[in-house]
Amino acid sequence: MEGNEAELPLAGVTVVSLEQAIAAPLASRHLADWGARVIKIERPGSGDFCRDYDHVMNGLSSQFVWTNRSKESLAIDLKSEGGRKVLDALLPRADVFIQNLAPGAAERLGLDAASLVRKFPRLIACDVSGYGTGGPYSSKKAYDLLVQCEAGVLAVNGTEAEPAKVGLSVVDIATGMYILNGVLMALYARERTGKGTAFQASLFDSITDWMSYPAFYTESTGRPLPRTGAKHATIAPYGPFRVGDGNTIFFGIQNDREWRSLCRIVLGDAGFADDLRFRTNPLRMQNRDELQAHIEQRFASMTSEEVLRLLDDAAIANAHLNSVEAFLKHEQLHARGRVQSVGSPSGPVMSFLPALTLPGVTPRMDPVPDVGEHNEAILAELGLARET
Repeated sequence: MEGNEAELPLAGVTVVSLEQAIAAPLASRHLADWGARVIKIERPGSGDFCRDYDHVMNGLSSQFVWTNRSKESLAIDLKSEGGRKVLDALLPRADVFIQNLAPGAAERLGLDAASLVRKFPRLIACDVSGYGTGGPYSSKKAYDLLVQCEAGVLAVNGTEAEPAKVGLSVVDIATGMYILNGVLMALYARERTGKGTAFQASLFDSITDWMSYPAFYTESTGRPLPRTGAKHATIAPYGPFRVGDGNTIFFGIQNDREWRSLCRIVLGDAGFADDLRFRTNPLRMQNRDELQAHIEQRFASMTSEEVLRLLDDAAIANAHLNSVEAFLKHEQLHARGRVQSVGSPSGPVMSFLPALTLPGVTPRMDPVPDVGEHNEAILAELGLARET
């Protein structure tokens, strides 16, 4: 490794990932960010089908660019003798193996986590599936939006009139983070015991954990958590408020201290905090429409910047309602140098730095690979340069 890469926390860890779509590639990209060598196995020719979700980044898919920087691409046909020979030579060198093939496919190839760890006792292997093993849905195909539907995410997202999906691939992202969590735990356990781990992660189980609060609310009250659009479902005031200049700003109250500060500093009426309709959060929820009208009447003669400045003075969390275009220009992004670029088969493309900040450590921001870009180098390393 060159320069800083040798100092990254996961330097020396080799990950082989038989991956496609978002969840598994996102997990392995996080590992690559911090020094792991990630060898991405793809279909010869077309590669990961995520490459063709769109072509907006100099001909590349925005989702593929997001989840695949800093990897090596090895394009082999695992159903061919030559392709399987390459994988069999690669697996003994791997520390981590991740696969998210269609239900049952890994088992048929002998590439499920349990089989691999029996063969390679120090290996950390993860099976990624839609609904987990066992149960009537275990063989069912699963994609992000469909699992959002099954897990009730749409039921709690949207407006009173209409449910909506989350605009991000929230199920895939959740699953990717749990895969990452499992790999890191298993690496830590191996340091202590010398033994690998076979584990499973599923889209349904991952979003189930994220659905805990609305599920617990419904189980305890016997009624669904209401869909409230951009407003908070159980806290008031918390959400969007119109201001006199035509803009919408957001703020949220979390406790009685903040409520009193809002009334005294922002609304200019300390006594309003003790109004019998609004003294507690449950009362404010019961009378949310009246409270909204009162606050917006106060804001009607003000600009959004004046309101946001008062909210800052009152130590109340607040936000602009930004478009994605405005987010791309966000002063916090640029002041902290979070917007970067990485190489790709079609030239430099935009990328964001990893979310963690480790003092004195610069994460890897290496190119997004082309399909099979690293075949020759990897096959030579394995002594299989003539294999196809």
